[in-house]
Amino acid sequence: MARGFIKGDRQQIFLLPPSVDDWVPEDHPVRFVHLCLDQMDLRCFYESYASEGRPPYDPQTMLGILIYAYSKGLRSSRKISKACEDEIPFRWISGNIVPDHRAICRFRARHENEFKKFFNETLRLCSESGLLKLGKIFLDGTKVKANAALSANRTLDHINKILEEAETIDREEDKEYGEAERGDRLPKELADPKERIKRIKAAKKRLDNELKQKQDKQAKKVEDHKAFGPRKGRKPKSPDEITTKKKANITDPESRIMKGRKGFVQAYNCQAVCTEDQIIVSADVTQEENDLHQLEPMLKQTESTLRETEIDEKVKALVADAGYFREDLDIKTIEEEGPELFVCTKKSHKLRNELKDKGNPTGRIPNNISNRDRMDRRILTKRGYNIYRKRSYTIEPVFGQIKQCLNLDSFLRRGLKAVKSECILACSISNLMKLFRKKAMV
Repeated sequence: MARGFIKGDRQQIFLLPPSVDDWVPEDHPVRFVHLCLDQMDLRCFYESYASEGRPPYDPQTMLGILIYAYSKGLRSSRKISKACEDEIPFRWISGNIVPDHRAICRFRARHENEFKKFFNETLRLCSESGLLKLGKIFLDGTKVKANAALSANRTLDHINKILEEAETIDREEDKEYGEAERGDRLPKELADPKERIKRIKAAKKRLDNELKQKQDKQAKKVEDHKAFGPRKGRKPKSPDEITTKKKANITDPESRIMKGRKGFVQAYNCQAVCTEDQIIVSADVTQEENDLHQLEPMLKQTESTLRETEIDEKVKALVADAGYFREDLDIKTIEEEGPELFVCTKKSHKLRNELKDKGNPTGRIPNNISNRDRMDRRILTKRGYNIYRKRSYTIEPVFGQIKQCLNLDSFLRRGLKAVKSECILACSISNLMKLFRKKAMV
């Protein structure tokens, strides 16, 4: 006897008009996103629109589309627009509208500043649901690739040469075709005259400023050498002899060359602070190549965010790795006004080896020891090491989840302000997904 199979019928006629609401399960994440947005204060998004002109898409709807898309690892505006047409959860959250990719791009760029307020709202929801516990917070940084190639870096001499070439070609074409006509003989490197040259000039300005700082510093050396008379050693160069070998990226001048795990990359340095439950309480993006001077700014930003969201719970301890320790770190002042610091002074494997060889320190702390020795002793105590080791399963997995699950291993947009908004949006969605998985919503 032939085997029977269950087959669908695409020509089946519905007795009643179908509702997209019937196709989305009650416990689906997209419903959770919509529920969260309903409980948020989104007035700042609405206030940015004028009352005249063609009606824009509803900001709550557009924000819902972006949140759900990012949670699925979709960040391309074209792919998001296609999903709004093809996929049922997207049709549900969009209310059966299909915004084109330009509308999605415009919304993302228009509300750069409002995404910080949206982040605060997600933090407030986490607090009200009991998921936010601020006893200990954990700070770390990660490099995220910029939307620019490493090979697009140029020296100051090369940039000057490009600009001179562009001006020469412009003059020749104006003479040949007239100022009103467009020339088509620009080299490939200058294919987009307005935007390209604007970026090149921004890169040149940065390198000029760095060169001037070096020359000013050298001028001071020369003055000191004259003031104190002849000395042993080589005579310092004059400021005019100082040149710069540094490079700037002509695609995204605000990005920097940074060293990552797999070598050098064109990137930004993303900073984040999270709780023991992996709830991000503050995030930022910096152009600094390392984390050495990021502890104080991130602590201040965390305190500012907690004030803005009216969360009264105090932070008792801040934990960071060796990248944040420096000899002039004012530990005493920070601890008088804020949390106790647990900042490691050496790599984790060295810390484990020292603990294995010497064991936990005991007895009184000597009076005249340096900041480094005092912090070493604090970390090596049983209590200190138990607190510090939590870094490995708090803040470090958060970056892994953002890069892998939310697909934020590189930025789509260019410029410091733009990538900051992209990072804040990703951190907000990370918090919402934690809230969804914990089932902590009331």
